[in-house]
Amino acid sequence: MRALLELQEVVRSYGGSRVLHGVNLTVAPGQCVALTGSNGSGKSTLLRLAAGRERPTSGTVLFDGASMDGDEPAVRAAVATVMDVDAFYPDLTVREHLMLVALAHGLGATARDAVAEALTGHHLADHADLVPSALSSGLRQQMLLAAAFVRPHDLLIVDEPEQRLDAAARRELADRLARHKAQGVAILMATHNDQLVEAVADRVMRLAAGQHTESAGDGREHGNAF
Repeated sequence: MRALLELQEVVRSYGGSRVLHGVNLTVAPGQCVALTGSNGSGKSTLLRLAAGRERPTSGTVLFDGASMDGDEPAVRAAVATVMDVDAFYPDLTVREHLMLVALAHGLGATARDAVAEALTGHHLADHADLVPSALSSGLRQQMLLAAAFVRPHDLLIVDEPEQRLDAAARRELADRLARHKAQGVAILMATHNDQLVEAVADRVMRLAAGQHTESAGDGREHGNAF
């Protein structure tokens, strides 16, 4: 199957410091690739490059066979991300935020039902009329996840999506990601959570000091890790 996302010999440097060293990566539709490694290993930088938020110093990032540009309308429509803890509109309520995302991505008449389902599925229904600053950190993470899942997308890029979630919410997240894979969505996630990797990932890439040190299928059935 043709890769939806492809990184070819990607290098990223900041000033004289090289963060990524010739990384290669592919993610196909219906596949989840997990990035693991210690803090500072380059995972978040790789995700920003994969999402088109930064450009590589050298090498190539392709989305659907074309150069990745996060500002292109077609890319913005197809790629959903959960990468920034403050990626929300602070003056909008949770419901208003999700409605804006849903309408901006073309849900039209179905937006209200989609938002209601997202609020319920992410345990936000009782908090829908609050602004994000009034939420606990766990519920703010649920809101960020809901904003990604409420909209159509072909590629989902998530940076430690399990952070600030309790054990039950992490199980629900794993189930939701697995369902997305089954629907043909490509997923690239960075995580420190071994159970989430075991439950969802088809391939694992370990980064150490910006270098790709390991990549393999996990060889296990998914869904029973938690």
